[in-house]
Amino acid sequence: MAAVLAALALAAAGCGSEARDLFLVTRSGDVPGARLTLRVTDDGRASCNHRPLVQITSAQLVSAREVERDVEDPAKAQLRLAPGPQPVFSYRVRTEEGGVAWSDDSARQPAVLFKLAKLTRDVAKGVCRLAR
Repeated sequence: MAAVLAALALAAAGCGSEARDLFLVTRSGDVPGARLTLRVTDDGRASCNHRPLVQITSAQLVSAREVERDVEDPAKAQLRLAPGPQPVFSYRVRTEEGGVAWSDDSARQPAVLFKLAKLTRDVAKGVCRLAR
């Protein structure tokens, strides 16, 4: 009986623990709706602009995990890319490894940054129901 109670206590202790964050993206710009803070967690949820977490699609979670893995080296290096001549959006991403800052028209962007910008837009427009 004591073993059963101990197992139930351990299971209950795991309930309510928060999933780790995959990354936090901050997007800014001069167009309406540009400002966004997007937090994506490893349990398949996202929060836009500090709202409650909502479920993202399985495909978006797979993409988010790929982005986290692929942005690891640029984040460790604290990559900063200067904006080009006419940026619309500027981004910052924070991970456990570090951070990256760039604009949509920055030169020499690693492919992962294009993927991250697209995922940010898809989640914001999709489950967060934002204009951009």
